[in-house]
Amino acid sequence: MEAAAKKRLYFISTIYWFLLFYIIAALIWWFIALEKQNRQMTNYKLNELVLDDPAYQSKYDKLTAEKKLKTTQYIGEGVTFLALTLVGALFVYRAFRRQLKFQQQQQNFMMTVTHELKTPIAVAKLNLETLQKHALEEARRQKLMQMTLQEVNRLNTLVNNILVSAQLEGGRYRISDEELDFSELAKSCFSDFKNRFPDRSWQSAILPEIDIKGDPLLLQILVNNLLENAVKYSPKEGTIQCKLHEAGKQVILEVIDQGPGIPDEEKTKVFEKFYRIGNENTRTAKGTGLGLYLCHKIAKDHKASIRVTDNMPTGCNFSVSFTK
Repeated sequence: MEAAAKKRLYFISTIYWFLLFYIIAALIWWFIALEKQNRQMTNYKLNELVLDDPAYQSKYDKLTAEKKLKTTQYIGEGVTFLALTLVGALFVYRAFRRQLKFQQQQQNFMMTVTHELKTPIAVAKLNLETLQKHALEEARRQKLMQMTLQEVNRLNTLVNNILVSAQLEGGRYRISDEELDFSELAKSCFSDFKNRFPDRSWQSAILPEIDIKGDPLLLQILVNNLLENAVKYSPKEGTIQCKLHEAGKQVILEVIDQGPGIPDEEKTKVFEKFYRIGNENTRTAKGTGLGLYLCHKIAKDHKASIRVTDNMPTGCNFSVSFTK
């Protein structure tokens, strides 16, 4: 499929550059033909002048000036058309590349989603069949049940991200604006992840009774996606922190990990739809490229800002700032 996409890209690019060079060549030929015609007409009129005519010099100067004026006019028109052609070609080329990139990301997304959907279903099915067929020790049973719950929660998060993303983009989701205890919401999300991943190191600094206006479901998805992202990219021995505090008229949520971090040139790109760091062949972390995009979309819909900065000595700090 990748080879077919490259072949298609090469074919379309060849046609694009051929048409562009053809238009430029036609423009140059147009200028040469008009200038040749201008010289011929001027020479024809000059040959009709009578040398003994007292106004010969003035007529000669007038015809020469007209020739220069038309030459200047042709140059001006040619340069204008050339500039417009090049600008239009640049916009078309960039739009084409952007669309092609988006289609490639969609294809990667579909392949990733297929894998992401099948994996938790297969793991949950295998664990349940094991529990059904074998009389296991209680510790083993609890471990299998915990693994199954983790996979089901993963599946639930993935489905929620896809559905909510489609509803928000299509304008079919009505965002509520109700007063809610953001502290309790963040604590609930944090406790859920702490129970799902007891082998991880967790720290929280969530101040109580911080209220904001917003949609409870969307804000829950926002917090969950940031925590999911931290779990996904942090080493197992790394500490994941969740902070919620106030700074003046701002309510600031922070999720901090100790993962590999994000290069500066990709810090804004990670919030684009389907974007994932690295390439499809080298990346190992699971994901669809929707989580952080959805976080950015939810923050924007709540008139909040989201950004990522470096955590020292390593890792990322995702912070969302709400206006009270």
